Amino acid sequence: MAEPQRLPWRLPVPAGGVHRGGWYLLSGQSAGSGVLARLCLRVEDAGPPCPEEACVPLPPMRRDGRWQALVRLRMDTHGLVLAALAGADVSVQAVQWRQIGKLSAGLAMLRHLAMQAGVSEAFGWLVGVLARLRRGARVAGDWAYARYRQRLGGTLSAYAGWLLARALAPERTPQARAARLAGLRTRPLVSILLPVYDPPLAWLRACLDSVLAQDYPDWELCIADDASTQPEVRALLAEYAARDPRIRVVWRPHNGHIVAASNSALALARGAWVALLDHDDLLAPQALLEMVAAAEAHPHWRMLYSDEDKIDADGQRFDPYFKPDFDPALLLGQNCIGHLALYDRDLLDAVGGFQAGMDGSQDWDLALRCVERLSPGQIGHVPQVLYHWRAHPGSSAAHPQAKAYATAAACRAVQAHLARTGQAGEVIAIAPGRLRVRRALPSPLPSVSLIVPTRDRLDLLRPCLEGVLQGTDYPALDVWVVDNGSCEPETLAYLAQLARDPRVHVLRDGGPFNYSALNNRAAAQARGQVLCLLNNDIQVLAPDWLREMVAEALVPDVGAVGALLLYPDGRIQHAGVMLGIGGVAAHPWCGWPVDCEGQMGRLRLVHSLSAVTGACLVVRRDVFMAVGGLDEALAVAFNDVDFCLRLRAAGYRNVWTPHARLVHRESASRGPDTHPERYQRLLREAALMRARWGALLEDDPAYNPNLSLDGEAFALADRPRPRACGRYGAAAG
Repeated sequence: MAEPQRLPWRLPVPAGGVHRGGWYLLSGQSAGSGVLARLCLRVEDAGPPCPEEACVPLPPMRRDGRWQALVRLRMDTHGLVLAALAGADVSVQAVQWRQIGKLSAGLAMLRHLAMQAGVSEAFGWLVGVLARLRRGARVAGDWAYARYRQRLGGTLSAYAGWLLARALAPERTPQARAARLAGLRTRPLVSILLPVYDPPLAWLRACLDSVLAQDYPDWELCIADDASTQPEVRALLAEYAARDPRIRVVWRPHNGHIVAASNSALALARGAWVALLDHDDLLAPQALLEMVAAAEAHPHWRMLYSDEDKIDADGQRFDPYFKPDFDPALLLGQNCIGHLALYDRDLLDAVGGFQAGMDGSQDWDLALRCVERLSPGQIGHVPQVLYHWRAHPGSSAAHPQAKAYATAAACRAVQAHLARTGQAGEVIAIAPGRLRVRRALPSPLPSVSLIVPTRDRLDLLRPCLEGVLQGTDYPALDVWVVDNGSCEPETLAYLAQLARDPRVHVLRDGGPFNYSALNNRAAAQARGQVLCLLNNDIQVLAPDWLREMVAEALVPDVGAVGALLLYPDGRIQHAGVMLGIGGVAAHPWCGWPVDCEGQMGRLRLVHSLSAVTGACLVVRRDVFMAVGGLDEALAVAFNDVDFCLRLRAAGYRNVWTPHARLVHRESASRGPDTHPERYQRLLREAALMRARWGALLEDDPAYNPNLSLDGEAFALADRPRPRACGRYGAAAG
């Protein structure tokens, strides 16, 4: 291969028309902005390849861009494609692909290990190979190659493999991207703000190159150099400004920190849209094109944001954040807008640009002040990874605790937002970049009626009610026990005893079990301003649980509030409900350890969901009645999900809080749905849900369309799902 070839590039097929199974040495040199990107050899055959060989990542390149790898093909292969995992602009040259024998392969692995992992590692590998030769050459070869790939970082992460599959998708071809650009009705100018202060030169150059490589050409790069001390930085910025007239630089005479520098960059901006970029981060090549196309498809949007990931010094992408659609509750706990965000320029002018004193969390503060002027429908989400945070020692992407001052600024930003919007509460930092708002309750406390359906099982009912009546710090409550045909003497005696407590009301309903009907009957008679639906197999763990849930339920646009429910052994039983998983809906974190943080820490943060379980659900009584309560056609399953979806359709948000923890012995009183009659009822109720809610079940705004509905929750989907009614544009990485 004489001339450099841009990746992805198909290796020439030998004269026989096939790459024979066996051992191969692959080497070459890379050039371009992605010189340190991670490469991968992908099998493209008519039939399915061995999973191990479907995508073979190559060991990291040397700093000069040279690379060499040993590759084993288990079977004959017709098509091999060399590609870049990081999606960078990479060209390769001097590529050599030659088959070698088993002994040469062994010596090559030994040499590579010694050079890159050390002599002791190579010696340990050799001992392992010799020990396994007694069990046959194939066993030894399998172990040797697996250990070689693992030790040299050759095991492909799920995300890296997913990225490669997306990079090779038809919509990612240059022709498809050119057609997408040509299909735009208008091409507004996008002003990219880039405050700069002494970044590493290589990363600043890569940042600037990522702007120059944009598929969308109608941009301007507004750079504010905040009095960098390195003369090389000034020289590099001047070089790029001279190269392209779309790049403009203002030289600040004194270092004013990032807020002042960002405002200086904003003063240069002439575009209809404004984007924010950090001086060592990267934009994906399609970033501006996809954002502008989404804004054109949704002309009511005045602010939109994309998904993001991180990129290390070697160009490897990792730790993606597949975000939910706009969630005002989550925005109080973390900056879920982040990057890439596009703001209407008039909106930025209206809020006064960046706020002094918010250095380190100026983007978060800006998002909060903009959100205050918009309705939720004016804030869009483009579910594509369009921004790559640079992760390096000292960066907040790699170590959030490296910028403790940023968390302090975030607390001030959220506290100021609460004050501006008339919300009473205290902001508490619970981890770097993660906050809790402890909402204040009004005085006097709103009254709460707890509704507890039951049938016998005194072993469950007694600890449940003792926890409510004696272990809950909320004096303004009463309890409505709905007895669905208890017959055990001990239970009847206990209910008679309860009836003497002025806080307790016992209703009798001996008909067939219908969870919806039992709760509706009690709700019609209860007089509490707030209702709490509570299963009889719930146990209270801490006295403040009801205060936490009621405080969230009193937020005007909130409908139902759910809690963190645990199995008796401490594992998670409920941390919210996601639509579409399992066909209708499911608990995504069921069975996980209680100390699990979840996707990007969401299990530590209050956030909005499409649905929460009815096992412990708090809602204002007037809201419950306004949507007609629970649907009695759903006697057992999905009545809570249906109720939450009707709340959502009426304009309310459903919220889950991790700060109310209780134990739930799931289905302990009723038993599992494995009996044939119960199972048939479950199928009927699932069919009703699919008929009623249709495509919405596959388009949960709290669950990114790049995440799977099959198998483990929050795993990557084979292909992104289309959004219902085309609301949010195409999903992709």
